[in-house]
Amino acid sequence: MTRRFTVACLQTRPRETADSATAEAMPLAERAADAGAALICLPEYAGGLATDGAAVRPPAIAEGAHPLVAALTGLARARGVWILLGSVAVPGAGGRILNRGLMIAPDGRVNGHYDKIHMFDIDLAPGQSHRESATVSPGARAVLHDTPLARIGHTICYDLRFPMLYRDLAQAGAEILAVPAAFTRSTGEAHWHILNRARAIENGAFVIAPCAVGPVPGGGEVYGHSLVVDPWGTVLADGGTEPGVVLAEIDPEQVAQARLRIPSLRHGRPYDAPEQRRPAAE
Repeated sequence: MTRRFTVACLQTRPRETADSATAEAMPLAERAADAGAALICLPEYAGGLATDGAAVRPPAIAEGAHPLVAALTGLARARGVWILLGSVAVPGAGGRILNRGLMIAPDGRVNGHYDKIHMFDIDLAPGQSHRESATVSPGARAVLHDTPLARIGHTICYDLRFPMLYRDLAQAGAEILAVPAAFTRSTGEAHWHILNRARAIENGAFVIAPCAVGPVPGGGEVYGHSLVVDPWGTVLADGGTEPGVVLAEIDPEQVAQARLRIPSLRHGRPYDAPEQRRPAAE
């Protein structure tokens, strides 16, 4: 039995406004549909991204009024495709925003959403600090999208560094782990391929990771190299460093085969965790 279908990652450039982000994404989405993609995946902050020092300040627009959401729901309905919108910024409580991903069904309905859990708050080097939590409120719920194509676990960017989230999604039945991202160039060069392949291997799942590429308005640069990785850790497609459409054919039946070969999802055992100790005072 086969459940093969074509998946597309859209490798878009960060754009400062929602309208310019929509203009960036939609020709690529049309191209992906023309190529026969049944599932089209967009990066994190595909609806617009800008920085202000260490903070991210994407345009925050309600789902019902967002031009990219409207354009993609129309495309899904017209072309009969599933669309994983990696994320857009939507207004949250207290003047903050949510980094929200959406799953759009072929009838144009938003079938589910995921609010990014883990905030990108790091200090890479002097002058290279990032504080997503300065403007964004974290989510608190892992999300699995049930579709006729496959069961898809939705995560976003920095989530990639928290393997237990992916293990929980896989044990809940995820066959595909989606990792839409705007990974920085410096961390991407060091860790992007390794982490995506690791999440695929340790969970026996496909990883689909569309990543934005190029300079970010306001400062910074994102890595590109959108990936499709199979459950054995083989990279099926890599988007490189230019905008475009990344296509791969996948068969979710390979997930069951990989998990039979290495059944680590059911080999876990309870154990006593080590005592947590505070670091020694400096």
